[in-house]
Amino acid sequence: MRLTTKGRFAVTAMIDLALNAGEEPVTLAEISERQKISLSYLEQLFGKLRRSGLVQSVRGPGGGYRPAKALETVSVADIIVAVDELIDATQCGGKENCRDERKCITHDLWVSLNEHIFDYLRGVTLAQLVAQQRAGGEEVKVMELKDQRQRRDQTTTSVPV
Repeated sequence: MRLTTKGRFAVTAMIDLALNAGEEPVTLAEISERQKISLSYLEQLFGKLRRSGLVQSVRGPGGGYRPAKALETVSVADIIVAVDELIDATQCGGKENCRDERKCITHDLWVSLNEHIFDYLRGVTLAQLVAQQRAGGEEVKVMELKDQRQRRDQTTTSVPV
């Protein structure tokens, strides 16, 4: 399982757009230059982001793109889904035909992992990522994940000898 270039570039481009959005729209050429992403690839991605309502385009001289929603309402999952990116740990793409046209014995494990990944990505907003960049790369708490397993030392009991 991995996030492809499409998803990574879409998230990177949206962070760049959010960081540089102001009175004037941001051009794809500017994003391309700053992030070293091909202009034609950005055009494809931004077409999908626009159709999903995440960005709005401004035509004409001085045109470009702006975020279409408040940054606090846009999650990383929204961006990835908008560009038709799938993060799927299953071998079968969720079709349950992993082994001899039947569900493999680890299928439910990978489906659960997919759900956890998307839950995490839904909890990370564009506003949080922009804040992290503006803080100079210092770590901004995005989302705290807690280990739900019991610690070994908490589960052992002492028996008097």
